[in-house]
This record gives sequence, structure tokens and C-alpha cells, in this order.
Amino acid sequence: MRRVWVIVVIVVVQVLSAFFFVSDILSSYVGFWTEPLSWEVRELLELAAAGGLAIGVGFGGLALWRAHRDRARAEERLRVASGAFMELLNERFTQWGLTRAEADVALFAIKGLSTAEIAALRGTSEGTVKAQTNAIYRKAGVTGRPQLLSLFIDELIGEDNIVRAKLVTGAEPAPLLPSPPPVEEEPAAASRRA
Repeated sequence: MRRVWVIVVIVVVQVLSAFFFVSDILSSYVGFWTEPLSWEVRELLELAAAGGLAIGVGFGGLALWRAHRDRARAEERLRVASGAFMELLNERFTQWGLTRAEADVALFAIKGLSTAEIAALRGTSEGTVKAQTNAIYRKAGVTGRPQLLSLFIDELIGEDNIVRAKLVTGAEPAPLLPSPPPVEEEPAAASRRA
């Protein structure tokens, strides 16, 4: 919210500064008669207007730099999240014992391609792709494509802290539930054993 007010103030100062210069030029060109200002006041107004424009340019450059930096950060986060998603896919495909062909078909199915499109990409018949998708669903314990996709979405949502930790630090986060501390024996129980 603070940034919005700063931008509003900068825009207002720039508009007023530009209005001063444009009105000064137009009044001289059109020949409006105005009460002359002392040269000191006129110089101060021109300096203030020029300063307002210069400050606006500076803050505009800063805003552009921040936008570029934020975009670069977002792209990096997307790259890391994409890598985390691919890792998750590969882990599950291995866990389910999918063949290489089934893993390819599963990836295409998750991406939303139709059976005909998958068959065309893989150079096989639609019947082969249907058989492979049925094997994938059976091995994954789901009944169809929506459930297959929801498995990964649910897991990513459940592992949201893992993805965020990788984005921020590049390291695995602490477990969701910490391990319970070791139970210390009472001195009387320890002395009985000795």
C-alpha cells in the first residue's frame, strides 16, 4: 500500500512539473499576459519543476529495476517448482513400477493430451495408449486421468512447505512434526537397574 502512495505522489509531482513547463511555453507562444514574477521566484519554480521531473525519472527507473528483479525471482521460483514437480513425477513413476513407455504416456496424460495426441506423438496406435493408460491407472490405484492428476496436486499441496523451502533456501526443510524428545529416566529407576 505504501508503494502505491509513493507512486501517486511521484505522478502528481511530475504532472504539476510538466504543467508548469507547458503552460509557461504556451503563455509565451500564445501571448497570454500574465503578471511578471520576480526572477528569483521564477528560477525557484523552474528548479522545483525540473527537480520533480528528475525525481520522477529516478523513481521510474527504480520501479523498472524492481519489476525486472521481481520477474527474475518469479522465473527462478517457477523453474525450481517445475524441477520439484518433475522430481515428484519421477519418484511416483518409479514407485508404481511404470515402464519407460508407461511413464511417457502418464506424463503426456498429466499434461492434458488426448489419447489420439499421445498415440501420434509416440508413433503407436490409440489402442496401445489406452492399454498403457489402464495399466498406469491400475498401478497408481486410481480410476482415471482426473484422479491421477489429483494425486500429484494433493501431494504438492501437502508438501507445500518442501517446495517453499527449496525456493527460499535450496535445502530440504525440517519435518512437519518434530521428533519427540528422548524420555529421560528418573534417577530412582536408573539406580534400580544398576
